[in-house]
Amino acid sequence: MSALLATGDRRGEQGMRIRSLTAAEHRAGVTARPGASFLQYPSWAGVKDQWTSEMVGWHGADGELAGSSLVLYRQFPGTRKYFAYLPEGPVADWADPEIDRWLRPLTAYLRKAGAFAVRMGPSPAYRRWDAARLKAATGPGRKIRDVLATEADPLGTAVADRLRARGWRRCGGDGDAGNDADAQPRYVFQVPLAGRTPDELWAGLNQEWRRNVRKAEKSGVRIVVGGAAELPEFHRLLRITEERDGFRLGRSLAYYQRQYAVLNAEQPGRMQLYLAVHEGEILAAHTMISAGRQVWYQTGASADHRREVRPSNALQWRMMLDAHALGAELYDMRGVPSTLDPGVRSFGLLRWKLGTGGQVVETLGEWETSVGGAANNTLYRAFQAYLARR
Repeated sequence: MSALLATGDRRGEQGMRIRSLTAAEHRAGVTARPGASFLQYPSWAGVKDQWTSEMVGWHGADGELAGSSLVLYRQFPGTRKYFAYLPEGPVADWADPEIDRWLRPLTAYLRKAGAFAVRMGPSPAYRRWDAARLKAATGPGRKIRDVLATEADPLGTAVADRLRARGWRRCGGDGDAGNDADAQPRYVFQVPLAGRTPDELWAGLNQEWRRNVRKAEKSGVRIVVGGAAELPEFHRLLRITEERDGFRLGRSLAYYQRQYAVLNAEQPGRMQLYLAVHEGEILAAHTMISAGRQVWYQTGASADHRREVRPSNALQWRMMLDAHALGAELYDMRGVPSTLDPGVRSFGLLRWKLGTGGQVVETLGEWETSVGGAANNTLYRAFQAYLARR
C-alpha cells in the first residue's frame, strides 16, 4: 500500500488540505471527538486484515487538524484500482454547511490514491423512536418506518439532502433494504446513560426484564469478565446462536482473537468478554467495546439449554452498569431489524432490546459515489455486480 501512502497532501477547491496521518495523529483526532465510533480508531485497521488502510486528515488555513478518518481499501480483482471504505466515518464536523470543503478534497485524494469509488457512514442520526411508541405499534406487516418518529434529527436530514445533491447514493435506497445493503446496521438500539443513576436505569427496564434479572440472580448466575482464553467457548456458543436464530455472521474464531488482541493493544480494556456462568458452565457470552464516551454491546452468544435462568438478561444488566460506571453517556446495543411484525422471526431481537427502555435510532446509513471518470463509473458498476454475486 506504499503507493497510497505516498500520495501526500491534496488541497481542495475551497482551501481544505488533506494528507496522510500517522496512527498517533489520527488517534488524537478521534479521541478529541468522544462520539467517534470504535470503527474509526486506528486499531480497527488491524482487525480488517483483508483490507489495506491509511489514515487521512483535513487541515484548515490555520494548519490545525479539523477532522480525520480511517480509510480501508479493497482491491478490485484483476485491477490496480481500489474500493475505499470509511466505516462510520469520517470523524468530521457534519454541521458545517460548506460540506464541499470536506468532500471535494476527499474524493480528489482517493481518486489519486487509486480508488474508483468510496463508501462512507456519516455520523448524524436521522430519526429516533422511543421503545414505548414502537411496542404500541407492533402488528402484522408493520415496519419501523411506518411509525411516526419520536424525533427527527434536523442535522441528519440536512446532511442527507446535501449528499444527494452532490450525487452520493444512499446504499439500499431510503427504505428498509438499507439494513441489508449497508455494511453497518442502519437501525441501532441505544440506551442513554448521561444524567441517569443506576436506579433510574433499573426503572427504565420493563417488568419482564427486571423479573428476568432477579431470576438470574436467585438462580445463582454469576457474571464474570473473561479473557482471550474464553474466546473459543464464546465462538462455540456463537455458532449455536446463529443456527438457532437463523443468521450467519461468517466470522471465524481467529477474527475475534485478532479483534480482542488489537483493540486491547491500543487501549487495555477496550474490548471485554463478559460471561454468564451457572453451576460451573458458561451459558452466555457477550462482547463489549468502549471508546470515548460510548460503550457498544457488539456480539452476543448463548447456549440452547437452561435458558430459563436468563443469563443474557443478567449479562446485559451488568454491562449496562459497568458502562455507566465508566462514565459512558450512551450504551449502544447495535443493530436491530426493521420489522415490527411479531410473526417475523427476527422481531424477537428487537422485542428483547425494547425491554431496556431505550430508543431505536435510524442512522444516515452508508453512502457511495464513484470518484471520477467514465472508466471508474464502469468499474464501480462491475464492482457492485461482483459484490452481489458474492
